[in-house]
Amino acid sequence: MYKRLLALVLVLGLAIGVTACGTSNQASSPEQAKDQKQAEQSSEVKNDSDKQEKTASDFPNKPIKLIVPWSAGGGTDAVARALAQTGEKYLGTTVIVENKPGGSGAVGLGEVMAAKPDGYTLAILPVELGFLDKQGIYPFSFDNFTRIMNLNTDPSALTVKADAPWNTLGEFIEYAKKNPGKVKIGNSGTGVLWHLAAASLERSAGIKVTHVPFDGAAPAIAAVLGKQIDAVTVSGAEVSAQVKAGEMKVLAVLGEQRLDVFPDVPTAKEEGIDVNINTFRGLGGPADIPEDRVKILHDGFKKMMEDPAFTDVMKKMGLGIDYRNTENYIKLTDDTAQALEPVLKDLGLYKK
Repeated sequence: MYKRLLALVLVLGLAIGVTACGTSNQASSPEQAKDQKQAEQSSEVKNDSDKQEKTASDFPNKPIKLIVPWSAGGGTDAVARALAQTGEKYLGTTVIVENKPGGSGAVGLGEVMAAKPDGYTLAILPVELGFLDKQGIYPFSFDNFTRIMNLNTDPSALTVKADAPWNTLGEFIEYAKKNPGKVKIGNSGTGVLWHLAAASLERSAGIKVTHVPFDGAAPAIAAVLGKQIDAVTVSGAEVSAQVKAGEMKVLAVLGEQRLDVFPDVPTAKEEGIDVNINTFRGLGGPADIPEDRVKILHDGFKKMMEDPAFTDVMKKMGLGIDYRNTENYIKLTDDTAQALEPVLKDLGLYKK
């Protein structure tokens, strides 16, 4: 009790002393008082400016979390990990990849959307953000995220096990027509792009198949190898390792052009089937990341995209590098979403 009273007396004495000093040093005229106030305001503005500049220059000063909303081993995961290895070199901090599969990507994306918009939580944003909300699968869309840049674009590819009875798209379609619903085609989630790819092939070829969803391309590919399903319509890059190992074979590319990694595999259009389905993967984060931080992230990741550590991995895996700046990436997402609306309606998936 005595110590508290003593502390109180000391504080009061200090306050009285400061007040007395302030009184004795007051400006002797209104003009001097005005000058003193302006000087104080100028000092405050400078301090605020210095603080903002320091904050901007300090970013990033801790690890950046890069969330992949699918299982490890798929194309999206490969893009993320190829980028992350040079994070320290171009951003001055490590980039840590975390896989958050579930809900056709909704689990991982929901975590990113709810994160603090400080630039330290990012995600590989999938093309599905442009249309899964229209199917009632996602409670969010691209509008709920900060879109930074595009990284990659890849077409779908119809792929089966190496010992499957079909060697061409024509043979596959002929069998499916004779056996409606028997062929099982896996995808990386109900209503996502690879599901739309299989459904588009089904519709264009006049066949009936059974669609089997998985939480990512990797488990769907594993299901083909385990003979639980017959085929997948994921990207060619996602099956390149298995094809090169002689475990799988690609029957057709469901895009405009043949793939460099499989130059002998024809497109579906070459076989008379009009299907053109491409995925793209971009970099983004929670909505409202400050513009100065978006620029720092854009510039850093662009350099990472240009590094041989990234380009060599992408080329080896057959993943298409497709850099687009923030403005062009936003346009790509909006244009794609608009173009897929009639497809979704034709397939009975459009609910919005």
